[in-house]
Amino acid sequence: MNILVTGAKGMVGTALCNNLKNIRDNKNRTRPNLHIEEIYEYDLNSTSEELNEYCRKADFVFNLAGVNRPENPEDFMKGNFGFASELLNHLKKYDNKATIMLSSSIQATLAGRFGNSEYGRSKKAGEELFFDYAKETGAKVAVYRFPNLMGHSRPKYNSAVSTFCWAVANDEPFTVNDRNIELELLYIDDLVEGMFDLLEEKEAYCEFEGVETVADENGRYCYVPVTHKVTLGEIVDLLEEFKQQPQTLLMPKMPNGSFAKKLYSLYLTYLPKEKFKYVMKMNVDDRGSFTELVHTADCGQVSVNISKPGITKGQHWHNSKWELFIVVHGHGLIQERNINTGEMVEFEVSGEKIEAVHMIPGWTHNIINLSDTEDLVTVMTCNEIFNPERPDTFGEPV
Repeated sequence: MNILVTGAKGMVGTALCNNLKNIRDNKNRTRPNLHIEEIYEYDLNSTSEELNEYCRKADFVFNLAGVNRPENPEDFMKGNFGFASELLNHLKKYDNKATIMLSSSIQATLAGRFGNSEYGRSKKAGEELFFDYAKETGAKVAVYRFPNLMGHSRPKYNSAVSTFCWAVANDEPFTVNDRNIELELLYIDDLVEGMFDLLEEKEAYCEFEGVETVADENGRYCYVPVTHKVTLGEIVDLLEEFKQQPQTLLMPKMPNGSFAKKLYSLYLTYLPKEKFKYVMKMNVDDRGSFTELVHTADCGQVSVNISKPGITKGQHWHNSKWELFIVVHGHGLIQERNINTGEMVEFEVSGEKIEAVHMIPGWTHNIINLSDTEDLVTVMTCNEIFNPERPDTFGEPV
């Protein structure tokens, strides 16, 4: 399959082309039914001759090209409707009935706050042009009215989320006029997966009630089902949590598929290079060091413990707290004793064979570096963040 992507250097086009190449080059094996040979990238620097040649060869077209911030409002129609006409005329010239996807906008509903949108009118005109083209030629057309998109794009341009991410990551001022304004957001990775579904002819269809998407298998439009409705206040509050993470070590809850998980990934793309790394607080003494790495909202913390040669650490027990000790370097011995029965267990551990050992509540425990020359490095997970006011840690030798 040869695929033409117009608007290939924009936010959506860049992400789509990168991921199409992953499939073409067999780096992404999650879509075994897709076989891509060539990807033609058309953008502002491309020529009309290149577009003509791409339209001759393409088996599928993603039309992402468009104008969203022209100097003159009349340029909306010229940039959106005008280019669409040129693209379709090239395809007609070669009688190329390749499936063509159109990136439209929820503003094309011309409903609610979009009722007087010049941009929306230009998108609506483009939609009708494509539907008429489908009737005339018999080619399949897939029109998507995207809501607000969420991906790495230029700040202070047309994405409030990108602007907020950039501002928070770079310590720049920003203003939220109304924290209660709600946005419907489509994350770039979900959009790309939706485009893969379209390539596999598994797209979802819908109609619209005002600006609301209503699933309808006989609908005129296509849509990506996974979106998130969040307020501006919720977005900036999450971003401020993310910003404090290097100091608090606390990772907010980010369940799989959640808005928070996607926003955190996007936020990281705006970090200045000097913030790519940050210093951890090491608690150092003559025995070695102990460093807390990550705190979580509901699953405790992860730490790394370094014991110098011959050193014994631990010698304590907990009521309810439990830990996992995972030696990743060196050679050591873990001992545990039940404080009530006196029963004991021992585990010889090594970075040569990485294993996880439970520290059981009610069992006092230690870890001994058996080496005379090497440090013992242990990753430790615990079911709760250490609270000095309620440490649940009681000294007692094994």
